[in-house]
Amino acid sequence: MKKKLRVGIFAATGTVGQRLIQLLANHPWFEVTAVAASDNSAGKKYAQATRWMLETSMPESVASLTVQSCTPDVDCDIAISSLPSSVAESVEVELAKSGMPVISNASSHRMKPDVPLLIPEINPDHLDALSIQRQRIPGKGFIVTNPNCTSIGLVFPLAALHRKFGLDAVSVVTMQAISGAGYPGVASLDILDNVLPAIDSGGEDHKVETEPLKLLGQWKNNAFIDAPIRMSAQTHRVHVRDGHLEAVSVKLSQKASRDEVEAAIRDFRSPIDELELPSAPRPAILVERDIQRPQPRIDRDRGNGMAVVVGPVQPCAVLDYKFRLCSHNTIRGAAGAAILNAELLYKKGMLG
Repeated sequence: MKKKLRVGIFAATGTVGQRLIQLLANHPWFEVTAVAASDNSAGKKYAQATRWMLETSMPESVASLTVQSCTPDVDCDIAISSLPSSVAESVEVELAKSGMPVISNASSHRMKPDVPLLIPEINPDHLDALSIQRQRIPGKGFIVTNPNCTSIGLVFPLAALHRKFGLDAVSVVTMQAISGAGYPGVASLDILDNVLPAIDSGGEDHKVETEPLKLLGQWKNNAFIDAPIRMSAQTHRVHVRDGHLEAVSVKLSQKASRDEVEAAIRDFRSPIDELELPSAPRPAILVERDIQRPQPRIDRDRGNGMAVVVGPVQPCAVLDYKFRLCSHNTIRGAAGAAILNAELLYKKGMLG
């Protein structure tokens, strides 16, 4: 085994930054050697600057690190960023131009025409877009993004169905955990005894309606071609700590029985299975036949928080079929997704 690559976590004190540090604590290929955050935290020891919110203890190796400013001066081999979008827009480009590979959880660059929006089990071939990105960001640096936390869970069963039967239309209604809003997140008097619709003034709806089209589309003739699927999304924040639940209805391009639809989801196989990436769940999708599943509290941690759990497939009186899915929003939907992207890049010899 080669020497572990040094990882810098940007926005390290936040919810996703803490998850990244937790998940990388005993990683076989990577180690956290630098942490960066806002100027309010820079100069402090990580333990002093961070209100640690996770169930496991803060790794001692990280607790003693001095928080740095979010600049290209951070000494690491790769950057994993969960910066706010307003900051990530410029900072991540600066990092990449300095020669640093950037794996980003921010939304700023996801829909750029030369930036891979990557889920390794779904569209690893989209990394070919980096050949075009290098015309804009020459050298060894680049930007690869993972999708919105809700889009990630949704795309898994959609990918299975789109490959097998084709998809004409998708309608999804989400019930999203409060951890998706970061810390301190949603005010308690807003979320207690309540459900908050149109997350981020409708911006979340737009992400869920557009990102899957890029993810399920093709990289062809040096351009992304969106999948020709009609998408409708309504998002809601609910009083659950972790785990997004989504109610999905689909219209297929080809006729299929309920058993065939369920089998297509259950038997989904990833093009990266043979790579044996440390964070990749096997299988990636778990199918439950109990009408009361999935549930966030029961199902969010399956596959170490990286599996997507799909509830029973049923006929839909408006479209063709309907089902529910659950995924862990800060692991599969954020920190774990970024780490898995880094693992794929490492395995392909694109890091270090």
